[in-house]
Amino acid sequence: MTDNAKGAFHNVIHHGDSVALMRAMPRGSVDFILTDPPYLVNYRGRDGRTVRNDDNAAWLRPAVNQMHRVLKPGGFMVSFYGGQKADLFMQAWRDTGFRIVGHIVFRKSYASTPRFLQYTHESAYLLAKGDVKLPRQPIPDVIDMPYSGNRMHPTQKPVAALLPLVHAFCPPGGLVLDPFAGSGSSLVAAQHLGRDWLGMELDEAHAATASRRLAYWGERRAA
Repeated sequence: MTDNAKGAFHNVIHHGDSVALMRAMPRGSVDFILTDPPYLVNYRGRDGRTVRNDDNAAWLRPAVNQMHRVLKPGGFMVSFYGGQKADLFMQAWRDTGFRIVGHIVFRKSYASTPRFLQYTHESAYLLAKGDVKLPRQPIPDVIDMPYSGNRMHPTQKPVAALLPLVHAFCPPGGLVLDPFAGSGSSLVAAQHLGRDWLGMELDEAHAATASRRLAYWGERRAA
């Protein structure tokens, strides 16, 4: 990757459609993908906030295809997903070449809006591209997820729950990509652990929030 290309795709948040943005990236240029995409459930929070593109699956297959293309061979992806639409996510992952190698439950101390059940956890799959090496210290498949407060995003993930994932599946000095960056929690986790990071976010307001957040923590880390 040239210095110009590296500058465009390292330690920056891009506002725009992640499929188009990833198409501009070199193949095999990302070490680890950690992402929390729309769950395809037409989400609406208690405060009325919604998530862009959560009402359709048209983006899913193209996005997964590009994520597989930009991930290095032997790399991992951790993707949250909506349980009600798990079949769509699994089919997209498998059709593009990802292998499912693990499942992670994030245990919450509170219940989301109850419907048929009280939902007290989030879930993500660990996916692999090609032949991968086992981590030296495998992390548990159940991780506590403290409440983030959802102040910056309606489905904001807490950084503390994401740090073990970056540490385990992204090599030191590697590049972490989140094509659905939201408020930037996954990228803050990467930054805290000294990894490079790259975020993409369709919503302009959330992209600005993530950029400010990463700049703030970058200054704190440099001080």
